[in-house]
Amino acid sequence: MFGFGGDTNSLTMNKAHPDSLLDTSAQDVIGKPLDRIEGPRKVSGQATYAAEYTLDNVAYGFLVRATVGAGKIRSLDAEGAKAVPGVIDVITDYATFLRNPQQGGETKAPTQGVKEIAYFGEIVAIVIAESYEAARDAALQVKIDYDPAEGRYSFDDHRGEAEKPKPQQIPPHFSQGDIDKAMAEAAHTIDVTYTTPSQNSAAMEPHASLAVWEDDALTLYGSYQMPASDKLQLAKALGVSASKVRIVSAFVGGGFGSKLGIAPESVAAAIAAKQLGRPVKAVMARQQVFDATLRRSNTEQRMRLGAGINGKLTAIGHETLVSNLPGEDFFEPTGMSTHFLYEGENRLITHDIVRLDWLLSGSMRAPGEAVGLIALEGAMDELAEKIGIDPIELRKRNEPQVDPEKDIPYSSRALIPCLEAGAAKFGWHNRKPAGTDRRGDWLYGIGVASAARSNKLQKSEAKVSITADGKAIVETDMTDIGTGTYTILGQITAEILGLPLEDVTVHLGDTNAPPGAGSGGSWGASSSGSSVYLACEALRKQIAKAMDVDEGSMTLKDGLVISGNRSVPLRELVGDGLEATGEITGGRQDKTFNQASYGAHFAEVAVNVVTGEVRVKRMLGVFTAGRILNEKTARSQCLGGMTFGIGSALSEELIHDTRSGKVVNRDLAEYHVPVNADVPQLEVDFLYERDIQANPLHAKGIGELGICGAAAAIGNAIYNATGVRVRDYPLTLDKLLEGLPAI
Repeated sequence: MFGFGGDTNSLTMNKAHPDSLLDTSAQDVIGKPLDRIEGPRKVSGQATYAAEYTLDNVAYGFLVRATVGAGKIRSLDAEGAKAVPGVIDVITDYATFLRNPQQGGETKAPTQGVKEIAYFGEIVAIVIAESYEAARDAALQVKIDYDPAEGRYSFDDHRGEAEKPKPQQIPPHFSQGDIDKAMAEAAHTIDVTYTTPSQNSAAMEPHASLAVWEDDALTLYGSYQMPASDKLQLAKALGVSASKVRIVSAFVGGGFGSKLGIAPESVAAAIAAKQLGRPVKAVMARQQVFDATLRRSNTEQRMRLGAGINGKLTAIGHETLVSNLPGEDFFEPTGMSTHFLYEGENRLITHDIVRLDWLLSGSMRAPGEAVGLIALEGAMDELAEKIGIDPIELRKRNEPQVDPEKDIPYSSRALIPCLEAGAAKFGWHNRKPAGTDRRGDWLYGIGVASAARSNKLQKSEAKVSITADGKAIVETDMTDIGTGTYTILGQITAEILGLPLEDVTVHLGDTNAPPGAGSGGSWGASSSGSSVYLACEALRKQIAKAMDVDEGSMTLKDGLVISGNRSVPLRELVGDGLEATGEITGGRQDKTFNQASYGAHFAEVAVNVVTGEVRVKRMLGVFTAGRILNEKTARSQCLGGMTFGIGSALSEELIHDTRSGKVVNRDLAEYHVPVNADVPQLEVDFLYERDIQANPLHAKGIGELGICGAAAAIGNAIYNATGVRVRDYPLTLDKLLEGLPAI
């Protein structure tokens, strides 16, 4: 495995790809709701996660954090820690330890150096012991003396000092027309501010690394989403050649953006393993994950909408304040979908950063849209109420025919069909005026919100081999973070090569394999799947040549190669085996078409008039994302996103101590993610769609679409139930009580 050879089939998406082998193949496995091929291994404990690898002579590390929010380390006293039985050493490398985790895909020099404290909880040392328990106990004995400095810990105190960031996924500032004039002339206007708090990805599996050196080469078993770029980051952090670093991340217990780039435990484990000459395992405690990985930024979003008498938008303003550490370029791109979701000639979309000494803010599931659509879709609901028209009708009246800013066509767009199908199924016609549907002590209401998530094709490579016995092996360092990648890549291979799925083996998450796109940005399956598609396409040509037939006349099914009146087992045509590598790269299609996935969320809630308690009673999501490659895994992704939306709407909030920047609620007991009792029966429907501009699969990203707009639908339902509009998320009962009917 992991050798390179055979044909290479490369494609840059510079034009439409109308013909797909997935439409003409005969195996009939693509799109089917098949079970995960790795599922039995996971539920039986046979899938090996980063902290579960067993190597000889492993030492255990426990990370030591800073307990001030700003300042400088004067001294670190490790004598008490070293006196704990079983402790090997206390290691700190002030220059090399990571100050901040890395953002996904970054290949620039990482932010290093921990003698200067940038935020409370920064990792400054690692205690190494013969057991995890000894290391954890000893870490409490490390005494650090600081030269404290004045920090910036309050968003409200510094919001007036916001600065314009550097361009990222979208320009930080965009202006078109004259929004102030348009607002002054509009028949109907909305000018409101929505706020959302910092959030944590709270993945089930904590960050973990097991580092082992063999001579001058490092293998790191880690929990990471994008091994190809993570390998480059780790090499730069350690000052070694990337050819000397291997990352293995075969199974990842959730990431949601927090594992896109390397985190402090990886560098600490690698340094300790090098110094000790033995493997070192470092697993973050849950509290350290909250302290020292990354957060979604809090936001303050001013929404301005202006419309004519007919409800057509003439002005859209979306001005956002976010926060991040000094020197960090990332900003939460809340206006991502605002750029293209609705018509409106006059537009202003801005993002500015308030510099704070809080832990790093970065990409968390659906960066931008997850919280940006809370504000946009809430404001659209408010505008519909003010005009006196149905919220769905308002959205339909503002459906653009082309991108309203770039004047380019949409590759495919089915927002209105999603809204219409969802309305019919959910019973939207039964919606009552706000605050009028009371049933005993409960007020009922339903709400709607649009969903949109930009689609992007990332460079990806994969190798597919056919063995002498006629079975296939797929190899790429792409990861499966719970999304179903193992199964989907297997399905694509089985479909194109005409094999039963059980005859396809998929190897993921090892940087010795061709570099994949990684899991992030909803591009994983479509990008890595496209590279597998291209490799299989090259293999079909080799098979046709071996059989001496025209490829177009050849059918592959159930391990047989069929052409005319001939039917030959595949194994008889491949000799000692065949192999090919596929490589996909984004091209002009990214610029000549607006590519996005769409959907519509519907939610029904009940609000208790006595306590203010909110219960989500039911939710429906109707989505389009090009070809659905596996209906079961796609539905699972949307269900998870909708559950995220429940948390964002009702409970999730990182609280920062304004005296130190410390995260106060730093575990799953105090940071409230939705549990079974919070989540009702959720329904997901997919509408048929193919996007020939996106990639050879005609598929688009779906991993983050389910969260986009979900919280807004719940917020709009709460307003419909109570007549109380709360714009400060999460929508906890204390914010509703004052506006509820008197007892």
